[in-house]
Amino acid sequence: MAANYNPFQGARGSMWRSYALIAPLFLFLMGTFLLPIGMIGWRSVADPEMRAALPATAAILSNWDGRGLPAAAAEAALVQDLKNVDRPRLASLSRRLSYEDPGFRALLQSTRRQVDAGATGALKTFNVKWAENATWQAMKRAAGPVGAYHILSAVDLKQNYETGIGPSRPDGALYRSILLRTFTIALTTSLITLMLAFPLCAFLLRQTPRVHNILLLFVLLPFWTSILVRTTAWLALLQDRGVINTLLMDLGLIDSPLKLLYNRLGVIIAMVHVMLPFMIFPLLGSMRSIDPRIYRAALSLGAHPFYAFRRVYIPQVMPGMMAGMLMVFVVTLGFYITPMLVGGPADQMISYYIALFTTSTLNWGLASSLGLILLSLTLLLYGLQSVFVRGGVGAR
Repeated sequence: MAANYNPFQGARGSMWRSYALIAPLFLFLMGTFLLPIGMIGWRSVADPEMRAALPATAAILSNWDGRGLPAAAAEAALVQDLKNVDRPRLASLSRRLSYEDPGFRALLQSTRRQVDAGATGALKTFNVKWAENATWQAMKRAAGPVGAYHILSAVDLKQNYETGIGPSRPDGALYRSILLRTFTIALTTSLITLMLAFPLCAFLLRQTPRVHNILLLFVLLPFWTSILVRTTAWLALLQDRGVINTLLMDLGLIDSPLKLLYNRLGVIIAMVHVMLPFMIFPLLGSMRSIDPRIYRAALSLGAHPFYAFRRVYIPQVMPGMMAGMLMVFVVTLGFYITPMLVGGPADQMISYYIALFTTSTLNWGLASSLGLILLSLTLLLYGLQSVFVRGGVGAR
């Protein structure tokens, strides 16, 4: 009996029981986090519409170099495909090609009608656009089944097979400016919340436990309130005849209402209010772990208070500051309701356009590409923050 005893059997069984306990959480994360991210990544490169609607044409255009006009075989394949394609697939392809040129829907539909009517001859006799290189290049970019069109569009670029990758529009970079605006608003919100949370946390640490807990409760009360409710409350506070403007005019400080709503200032104010608890708690935890005797020792050794604060206190509280800023920054990047309600057209963040493309224009490829770029930049910033914090800890 003792000879058959395995000393690792109990440990192995305990290990498998532990795995079984975390299996539901792992499956939940797979279904709600990893799987959607994988779908976003696939949607950003998937381009299946033309392969499904015009398979012979897509195969020929995939081997075409994109210069001049394709061989006559491409026109023959297009005519044959238009005879065989059903209406739903042609409509799906028309929607995909209309992302590049809104006239593509009418072009394909009119060509289909002429082909069904028995018209013969070169396609350019049906419509002069078939004699343009840009028309065939757009179809080549959609030849699929995967392609970089949506990802390039998300950064305002387009592949031209004659001149290379270049700007997709002559009127400037639209989506890059929206991404820059999103990161600017998120960074501004993070910095302001840090400036407000730092003295508040220092004040909380100096209070008795009872007062400290009561003040923390006041910090948590807005945190437990819906973002929609808090944002709607700011609408009442910031409007021209709202509480703030009315109070300032009654005090005689201003003669006319300040423009606090439907601009960048209103967006920042509302976001700072929503995100302040996310900064307070990591910063407060970091401050609470610091031994105050270290700072007092620096002062007793002759260090100037500001020098001791900068060289002794700040490095110790830096992990909490960076954690709070990263949390506020990442959460703010995805804000949708607050900018939509209190901001103007020039204050909408990238989430507004992602929602627009998924619900109105049904451009899932561009929406997924914007989301993938936003996720990639966020992960990059998280990596840089981790390196910075580790470097700061190692330097000390």
